[in-house]
This record gives sequence, C-alpha cells and structure tokens, in this order.
Amino acid sequence: MKKALLISLSLLIFIAFAEVKSVETYELYANDTLVYLNPKEEHPIEMQYISSLLNQFHYRKAPLDDSLSSVVFDNYIDALDPGKMYFLKADIEYFEKYRYTIDDDFKSGKLDFPFQIFHVRRERAIDRMDYVTSLLETEMDFSTNEEYEFDRESATWANEKADWDELWRKYIKNQALSYKLKGKEWTEISSALDKRYKQWRKAIYQNKSEDVFQTFMNSFTTTFDPHTDYFSPKAAEDFNINMSLSLEGIGARLSQNLDYTEIAEIVVGGPAYRSKDLFKNDKIIGVAQGDKGEIVDVVGWRVDDVVQLIRGKKGSIVRLLISRADAKISDAPDTVRLVRDKINLDDQASTGEIIPISNNGTTFKLGVIGIPKFYRNFEEARIGSRNYRSTTRDVKDLIDSLNQEGMDGLMIDLRFNGGGALEEAVELTGLFIPEGPVVQVKDFDQTVDKLRDNDGKVFYDGPLAVLINRFSASASEIFSGAIQDYRRGVVLGETTFGKGTVQNLISLNRVINTPGSKLGQVKLTRAKFYRVTGSSTQHEGVTPDIQFPSIYSAEEYGESSRPSALPWDKISSSNFTQTNEVSQEMLDQLYKLYQSDLTTDPVLKKLVSDINKNNEERTKTSISLNLDERKKLQEKNEKEDELATEIETSEIASEEAEDERIVDDPYLKEGLKLLAELAKMQVG
Repeated sequence: MKKALLISLSLLIFIAFAEVKSVETYELYANDTLVYLNPKEEHPIEMQYISSLLNQFHYRKAPLDDSLSSVVFDNYIDALDPGKMYFLKADIEYFEKYRYTIDDDFKSGKLDFPFQIFHVRRERAIDRMDYVTSLLETEMDFSTNEEYEFDRESATWANEKADWDELWRKYIKNQALSYKLKGKEWTEISSALDKRYKQWRKAIYQNKSEDVFQTFMNSFTTTFDPHTDYFSPKAAEDFNINMSLSLEGIGARLSQNLDYTEIAEIVVGGPAYRSKDLFKNDKIIGVAQGDKGEIVDVVGWRVDDVVQLIRGKKGSIVRLLISRADAKISDAPDTVRLVRDKINLDDQASTGEIIPISNNGTTFKLGVIGIPKFYRNFEEARIGSRNYRSTTRDVKDLIDSLNQEGMDGLMIDLRFNGGGALEEAVELTGLFIPEGPVVQVKDFDQTVDKLRDNDGKVFYDGPLAVLINRFSASASEIFSGAIQDYRRGVVLGETTFGKGTVQNLISLNRVINTPGSKLGQVKLTRAKFYRVTGSSTQHEGVTPDIQFPSIYSAEEYGESSRPSALPWDKISSSNFTQTNEVSQEMLDQLYKLYQSDLTTDPVLKKLVSDINKNNEERTKTSISLNLDERKKLQEKNEKEDELATEIETSEIASEEAEDERIVDDPYLKEGLKLLAELAKMQVG
C-alpha cells in the first residue's frame, strides 16, 4: 500500500475540507480509495422525527438552538476521537464552521456535517495505520528513558505531523512494551501488532452509512440525558444480542465503541454474571477457544464478528482477554475463563441461605437473600396465571423457608442489581411495611403518580438490613430508599448508582410511514423517580446508613460521572408514617461498632489500605516506556494482594457457614456482623 502523501498544512486544509459531492473530490491517497459514505434515503426523515419525539416526550425540555448545536458538535467530535489521536488541530479548526449550524440541519434534514467529518476520521485512521506499519519495520529501543502521557482528557490535537507521529510512536511503543513484559521477542511483537492494525484497517473499510448515522444521532440524543439512545435497524436487532449470546454463550450484550468491542450489559444469571469478573464497559481485546486455544486479537473487529467468536456449544470454554474499564495504564489485561451456557429464569431468580454469625458468644442465624434483578413474568401475569414468576413471590417463599430454619435476621443483598420491574420494587417493599406510598413517578408532562402498598399487612417483621453498592440502580434504589425512609431496616454498603429515570423504547417504523424501509428505534427518558420524602434518587442515589469503603468514586462510576445526567431535585413529600423499627440511637450504636471494626479488623484495614493505594495510582497521567522501570512496576503490582481478602474463620460460627460468599466477601461479612448487632438490639 502506498503511504499517505506528505503535503503542506495549507494544502492539507484545502484537500481535506473541500465541499464533498463525490468520492473523487475527497481523495488523499493515490492507490487506496475509501468509498465515501452517504446518508440513506430514510435518514433525513428519521433525524427530524427523532428531534420531534424528544422535543415532545423527553423529560428534559431542550430547545433545538445554537446552544444545543454546540453540545452536539462537541459530542460528535469526542465520539469519533475521544483520545485526540486521529484529528489534527487544523481539522478541528475547520470543523468549527459547523458548530452552530447543526440545529438548522436537523430542521432541514441535512446530514453533510456528520458524514464529511466521519470520512475525515477514516482518512486520518488509514494514515495512522500506514505509520504503524512503518514503525514496526524497526525494532524499538526499550532502554531509553521516556514517558507516555496516556491521560488525553486535557490534551490538545497535534498541530504538526511530527507531533502526531511522536504521539503515535509512544502509543505503539507502550503496546509493544506490554508484549515485551510477557517475554515476547520483537518478531513476535511486530507480527502481533501488524496483524492487529491490518484488522483495524479492514474494519475501517467496512464502515457503513448506519455507523455514521447512529454515532451522530447518539451525539444528539445524549445531550438530553445519557440513557436516551438511537439504535440503527441493525443495532435494534442486536439490542437483545444478550439473548442470542445467552442461548449458548457468555450472557452479555456487546456494543461497538469505535475500534473496540465493549461489554454493554451483563445478563443476570449467565456465565459472565456468575463469574463476577466481567463488568460494564470492559473492553474485549482478545478471544480464545478452550483452555489451550491461541488468543485472537479482536481490536478493530466489528462487534458481530466478535460475537461469532464468543458464541459456541453449551459447556465449551471460551477465554476473553479483557482490558478493564477502570484499568491503570500499567495494568496487564486480564484473562477471564467462562463456560458457555444457556440462561433460564432459574439462573436469574432470587436465592436464599442461612449464615450463622457469632456475636459475643451468641450465634445468630442470619438469612441472606440475593436479588440479582427485579423480575416478573409479565405475559403470565397479564393472562391471569395464578403461579406466574416474580421477585416478590420468590422472596416470600424464601423467607418462609428461612424462617423454618430459625432465621434471626434478614439481609437483602442488592449489590450489582441494576433494576428491573418497577412493580416488583413496590410489591417487595410491601412485604416489610404495613402500607403506604413507596415511590413517586413524575412524568414528562409534570404529572406525579404515587405507587403504593395497600394490603395493610407485614409479611416479615424481624430485623432487616439491605446491602447495596455503586452498581445498585433504579428499582434497587427505590426499594432501599423506601426501607430507609420508613426506618424499617438499616441500609449498608456503598452509595448507589443514582439512576432515577424511566425510559421507553419507540420503534420509528410505528410513527413514520415509510413502506419497505426498516427504521431504527429510540429509547428516551420520559419520567423521574422520587422517594416518599420527595427527594429524587437521580444523580445522588441512595446513601447508606453505614457507608463501607468503596473503590468506585461518583466521579468515575454512576450517574454523577455523566455530564448530561438529569439533575437531582425534590418534589413534595408523600403522606407516610415511619415504622421506626430502626431508631437513630440504634444507627449510632451500629456506626460506633463499624468504626471500631475499621481500626481493629485486619480485613477492613487491608481493604481501606488497598483502596487508598488504588486511588493514588489513578492520579497518575503518564507511564515510563523504559523496560526495566516497567518490570519494577509490574513486580510491585503482582506483590500487592487483591482487594478481596479472606476473613478470620473464627468469626464464623460453624464450618458449614464457610461458603465462598463469606470467605471472599468482606462487605457481606461486615454487613452480617452489623445485622447480628441489630438483631441483638431489637430482639435481645
């Protein structure tokens, strides 16, 4: 392949940004031709209808004006080049002419801006692929002392080609160094990277018009809030890709983020969920079949091709090479081994067990009910089936079973529960309170609906604790917030995600009459949740009564980390009566016990120490490209223990209780210790 032509900056600006009418007027390369992607016939009308739908039905009322246009502009540039690796400063300066015209384009159905900019990005990417090829022709010197600035958030775009080349040289050298640290020789390193970037180049040539349109439309929809999305027809079909994967796969919904395949959602009950080792936004950079299969580098692959590698027969093994969403630059990728399996309702259902805990010589049999999601068989419920499956029904059965075993207190574990059926959050709350409002829902038209428990009965009246973490969201926040507001139980753990919004999915084929055309879908936010006190769960989430140490900061995880998230606010309180099962005096006593544990419990002390070290690492913005220095850093990281450490077995009352949930889970262990103390205060 012929290398990109070196041209002067002024000529570069002229050639790259001439008004585009055909492929021939937009050529930078002599022998390679990227087909210029044009909007499909239906795209302009889709764009106008999406704008109209959001204007009418979205909770946030945002006028389509120059201010919104500017935000869409920034979103689109960031979506195409988040690390400021591809565009040049001259590109960005030229693009500025579009900053305040996008609102007018939406009204007229004009799509010149997104398609032209996308083509520039493709051209720049091909240029970089050529440069990588040239870099790999010569073995790199890993003995020099230089740093790679990996944090590009506040960086600027390269002004000159020399700056651009230097940025990419260090970028590729850092990747090569990762292989070197694994003991690879240069021939292996250069071959692996060359293969990766050839695949990357192939993916660039496979871009389609729908890729451009979806990226641009999501740059628009996310100005309203981060949960409002546009799905192209293909993406709409793949929106339930978790179902196809769950049949005989890993149980995860995957998405494309430029050159990477990311975990978009973990399907409850599947192999990925059960592993507790895959998380949203983790990047899949390699896939291997079986325990001995060679890892295939999938950087630059289209997501549907990655899916084909991951899918396989039930019971077979697939290994994923994962770059963590929260990984430090010095972190090596993790290998996650999964056994492909089918997912059924039983895998997603609530589970219960008794764990005995000793408190000053007294043994408390504590029930733990894990609820991975709030589920309900809506179809069976709709047709009037008396035995339809639901979270609340399953939890009632579990409580009955645990009571028969002599349960002294109950822990509801909602960690990693991202929500589900709103009705179930309300009905589950009703098992623990006599009656009253559970949640308020404010619609886009400002009407407020109060969802209540009206049965006047309490199914379980014993000591109650709720365990939450940063990834507890939506319906989990409604339940834990209600238990806290009614003072029915003690809420323990980490501050929750802060997703207090409701979304609806709209098929554009239902609202646009375009015979023969398959259109996309829009998921838009149309309502917000509010606690019975009137406080929103949005943005702030639920703050536990006793806050455990957390590695997940609000700035990086949760709703607060998203710039366009709807704000926290407050409406009028509902009329409700607290049960006062948990008094402030009890909370003060529990907090005092917890503070004592922080200074005396070796597991908690180690946990806090490791979290502090991890947070210190995250403040770093660069890393050495010197092999010896990186080896020292690698050895240091390998010596550090993992955050999850084993607890003292003497704190467990019996050998039967030494299941892996307790041994490997300091959060559950501390939560049960506090629940035992609560049971002691309430029951004696």
